[in-house]
Amino acid sequence: MCFVCGLKNSFGLHSSFYELENGELMAVFSPGEEHQGYPGRLHGGIAATILDETMGRAVMMDKTDEYWGVTIEFSSRYRKPIPLNSEVRVIARITKNSSRIFEGTGEIVLEDGTIAVEGKGKYIKLALSKIADFNAEEQEWKVIDSPDDPDHVSVGEREN
Repeated sequence: MCFVCGLKNSFGLHSSFYELENGELMAVFSPGEEHQGYPGRLHGGIAATILDETMGRAVMMDKTDEYWGVTIEFSSRYRKPIPLNSEVRVIARITKNSSRIFEGTGEIVLEDGTIAVEGKGKYIKLALSKIADFNAEEQEWKVIDSPDDPDHVSVGEREN
């Protein structure tokens, strides 16, 4: 039921996440009418949500630890409106990593490669058992292979 990635949340973003070869994490989603703020545009709070979620998930790419990122600080800068009903990509990376805290940056990128929103955040690393009573199997928290998954993805002019 997660708003960002939950496949069973009818109002959610149904985002897919991809680990890129350059060490960044990418989320892909298509905002619908139910996600709008001003007519035809993604609500700014939802833009912040997907950007924060993607940056916070970047720590999960390190398979040596079982930590999740919980937001301590988050800020964003809005540059362009995000249109509804078109594919949007979010790119995130870890910029600083210590034993308990990590920091990250990210961008929401439009189909033409334009950066619509920039963000940065600070996250505490917590074991899932300290965050929620969560059963990964019951909640279907797993990699779901899809025939629609691309072999290669591009972000603007870059290909990963």
